[in-house]
Amino acid sequence: MNRTIPRIGAAVVTVTVFLFAVCMIADFSFGSYLVCMVLPLGYVMMAAGFQYESCESRRVPANIGVSFGVIYAVLILLVYFAQMTSVRLEELNEQAVRILDFQRGGLLFNYDLLGYGMMALSTFFIGLSINPESKLDKWLKYLMMVHGVFFISCLIMPMTGMFTGMASGKAGNGGTVALLGWCGYFLPVGVLAYRHFQRAP
Repeated sequence: MNRTIPRIGAAVVTVTVFLFAVCMIADFSFGSYLVCMVLPLGYVMMAAGFQYESCESRRVPANIGVSFGVIYAVLILLVYFAQMTSVRLEELNEQAVRILDFQRGGLLFNYDLLGYGMMALSTFFIGLSINPESKLDKWLKYLMMVHGVFFISCLIMPMTGMFTGMASGKAGNGGTVALLGWCGYFLPVGVLAYRHFQRAP
């Protein structure tokens, strides 16, 4: 179970990142929101697997990585559950819509970015905890650590208002292109993590 559950989590990460890209291309918001609610569940399962197998000298970064992963999951689940319930089903006044509607670039959009910033920190620390035993593991380690750089933009850029235009559609397809680029980067992480947990201990 200690390798099966993380392997399932890595498979969930891989599939949901792929489906998110498809939903973005198809402009299917409901599908992308639903997928984004499943992704953090798979990610936490995967991160817990890396934490379990980390050696004693790398246990602290592994624990930190899982902790940030849990924060990421909570923020993202709150954001997208709100989109699929309150925003979609209730009649909201203009002020409430500006705050709650993800596509308007308001408070919940900024929380979404903060959540993915926490994910970036999580991947960085999980990457630090990996003791690579193959070339694929080395690629996985470096991809996860480099992904940590996204924390800076996810934390700083919302304070500048730069992403507001992307969320509200004022920046054309810039937001979609950026998200598809992220999908292209993170998809190999899921695949390599699946291969990692697939191998016999």
